[in-house]
Amino acid sequence: MKVSLRTKILGLVLSLLVMVIGLLAGVFAYMEKKDIEEHMGRLALEVARTVSFMPSVQQAFEEENPSEIIQPISLSVQQQTGAEFVVVGNTDSIRYAHPDESKIGKRMVGGDNERALSDGKYYISRAEGTLGPSLRGKAPIINEGGEIIGIVSVGFLLEDIRTIVWNKVENVFGVAVLVLIVGVVGSLLLARSIRKDTLGLEPYEITSFYQTRQAILSSIKEGIISIDAEGKVTMINQSAIELLDLDEGAEGRLITEVFPNTKMLQVLQTGKALKDEEMMLRDKLVIANRTPIIHNGVVEGVVSSFRDKTEVRKMVQALSEVKRHSEGLRSQTHEHANKMYVLLGLLQLGKEKEAIQMIAEESRTSQKHQEVIFDHIQDETVQAILVGKMSKASEEKVDFTVQIDSELGRVPAHINRADLVTVLGNVIDNAFEAVSSQEVKQVEFFVTDVGEDIVFEVTDNGPGFPEDMYSRCFEKGFSTKEGELRGYGLANVKEVVDQLGGTLEILNGDQSGTVFSIFLPKNPGGETQ
Repeated sequence: MKVSLRTKILGLVLSLLVMVIGLLAGVFAYMEKKDIEEHMGRLALEVARTVSFMPSVQQAFEEENPSEIIQPISLSVQQQTGAEFVVVGNTDSIRYAHPDESKIGKRMVGGDNERALSDGKYYISRAEGTLGPSLRGKAPIINEGGEIIGIVSVGFLLEDIRTIVWNKVENVFGVAVLVLIVGVVGSLLLARSIRKDTLGLEPYEITSFYQTRQAILSSIKEGIISIDAEGKVTMINQSAIELLDLDEGAEGRLITEVFPNTKMLQVLQTGKALKDEEMMLRDKLVIANRTPIIHNGVVEGVVSSFRDKTEVRKMVQALSEVKRHSEGLRSQTHEHANKMYVLLGLLQLGKEKEAIQMIAEESRTSQKHQEVIFDHIQDETVQAILVGKMSKASEEKVDFTVQIDSELGRVPAHINRADLVTVLGNVIDNAFEAVSSQEVKQVEFFVTDVGEDIVFEVTDNGPGFPEDMYSRCFEKGFSTKEGELRGYGLANVKEVVDQLGGTLEILNGDQSGTVFSIFLPKNPGGETQ
């Protein structure tokens, strides 16, 4: 059943008011009761103390019939103070004065006289006497010699105290009724105001719109974040949470605490949108758009949408490396065709011996490479990369060898094919370029998976790596070579290695050249098995 907004607000406010008024009345009654009891207790104790100090009362204990003197005094004090009773007794708790004269001469009840008669204490107690439960003030009667000769008990009935409290609480009910009336009127006005702000929509209609909005935001792969005029996050969709690896809640927090460099505050101040800007958000490369929310000419917030560029960039890198391998295979095909033409020419010229010798040399070279690549290295991706680079090395006249003591099993699943292509492809290509100006061009490749890391090592006999370039060689766009679109290879290698939790080392060789070492942990997070 769909309930209107007015009914909900009216019911909620009335329920809340009744609950609050009831709670406040209860607290007021409790505090009033405590105050009245404290006041009555102090009054009873002071009256008891005053009566115990009266010389006439103390002297009456020396008379043969103390009641004749004490009873009139007790009744007079009781009437003047409004106490329920003023009782005087001796050390045996035998009454000398009581509001009911028939009780005189009998033992006092309640069992709360011990501290006054034995220890000479002045105190307040609760006990049930002949008149009912009461709050009592107890005072010992001490003669001039310092001896305890009797006790004074002044009390107020608890029932009378409750009556006083109830009378005071009744006065609150009139105010409570007035508050309820004001609450009803205020509820109706509030409902009208809310309906105006919500364009006349009922709660269930707003819920439907909200659910639709959430479904739309959830279905969008782009991250969406919005902030209000104070720079606080008002909305963030699931895609944004996943793209930015957010664990803690972001809504309600300042955007500078969640994403310090989004420039959303800049848009909030200027009111000018920022489109298709590449930036880093929480170590993620994204393309962001920021658009101001303007109402009546005032910027009331900003909405930012962004998409992850990392996956696209990885795909482009992988495609680039695949293109390189394709070019390598074409080179291999071209070189193989040239050799076939040479063989054909030798055979046509009748040079069978030279043709057989050429075939034997090619067979030995090919067998040597394949023995190391296919017998010592089990991972197909690494095999494919090395075969492609062998072809490229042959075309560029580079002596590219895989060390015979290399050993590698299957690469763990967390190191994917694109990662291997990016890392090995760029490092080996850099080595080929490093030896391009050498008379004898030599590049060696070594790999081992002994231990907790997979170690790749590429050694060249080039001119060496300038030590002053170590700190900058992994910066994007930095290169020691001329030309456009350079300086991204090692930067991409460093990014992939960091993502895999590995390390890089660049060392100059003993004589010349460079040794490039890559250490990739076999277990994600560096956990040991």
